[in-house]
Amino acid sequence: MTPRKKRQFDILLADDGSEHARAAVALLGDLPLPSECLITVFRVFASTQAAEVTVLEDAVAQTCALLMNKGLQAKSELLLGSPAEKIVEYAEEHKPDLIVVGAKGLRATLGILLGGVAQQVAEYACCPVLVVRAPYDRLRRILLVSDGSPYSQQAVKCLGNFPLPGGVSLQVMHVLPPPPFPLVVTEPPYSGLAMVEPLPVPEEIAALRAREEQAGQALLDHTVDALKKQGLSATTVLKRGDAATEIIEYARKQQIDMIVTGSRGLSQFKSWLMGSVSRKLVHYSGCSVLVVRGPQAG
Repeated sequence: MTPRKKRQFDILLADDGSEHARAAVALLGDLPLPSECLITVFRVFASTQAAEVTVLEDAVAQTCALLMNKGLQAKSELLLGSPAEKIVEYAEEHKPDLIVVGAKGLRATLGILLGGVAQQVAEYACCPVLVVRAPYDRLRRILLVSDGSPYSQQAVKCLGNFPLPGGVSLQVMHVLPPPPFPLVVTEPPYSGLAMVEPLPVPEEIAALRAREEQAGQALLDHTVDALKKQGLSATTVLKRGDAATEIIEYARKQQIDMIVTGSRGLSQFKSWLMGSVSRKLVHYSGCSVLVVRGPQAG
C-alpha cells in the first residue's frame, strides 16, 4: 500500500481544563502530525471572569507545554465572549484544518465548554470538528459512517487526509432503513386485550429488502475503494434499523474509539438526515466523534 504524503495540518484546540479537554490533548499527542503543524490552544472567558485572566493564561500555557512536550508546536489565544461563537468566528478567520473540542466542559468558574457548545461548534464550524470524549486510551478502532451522500463522501476525503496513527483498524458502516412491516390488530378469545401481530412478509417486500441490501453493500464497497485510493484499507458493516441507534450500539459493542460521520447528508435509500444522525452521535455515543461538513454547507 502506498504511504500517504504528509501535509500541513493546523488545529484549533478548545481548552477548558476539563477531563475531556485533557483527553483531547492526549489524543493529539498520539497523532503523527507533520512537523509544520501548529496547534492553537483556544480559551474563551466571560466578562465576569476578568479578574481571573492571569489564572486562565497560566492554564492555557500549561496545555501548550503539554503539547510541546510531545514534540508539537503550540500557541495560545485567550478571548472574551461566547464560547461557541468565538470558536466558530476564529475558525472562519484562520481556516484551521480541524477543530478539537471536549465532549463536555467544566461547570465551574473557569469552565467554557458548558452544555451544548461542542454541539454548536460541530453544527456551525467551517471545517471538520473532532469531539473528544474521555476516558481516552488509544486511537485503535475507527468507524466511518457512510450513506452515499456528498457529505458522506466529504468525510471519506477528510479521513484520507487525517493523520492516523499506525495500526489503526478502520471499518465502514452503512445502515439501511427499517422495513415498513405491515401490522394487523387481533383480539384473542376471552382476553379482552387487543394484540398487534406482524403479517407474514410478502415476497415483494423480501425482494425489496434484498435489493436494498445489495445496493447498501455496493455503496460500502465503493467507499472502501475510495479509501484504498487514499492509502487506507477498511472492512464493511451493513446494518438495518434506526441509524443513530445502530451506529451507537455497534460502536459500544466493538469498542470503537472514534466515529467519523458526514453532516446534513441525505441518504439515497431513505430520507433520513445525516445531520440529525450526527447530532445524536455527538450527544449520545460513548466515544469521540469526527463530524465533517460538506463544502456546500453554509
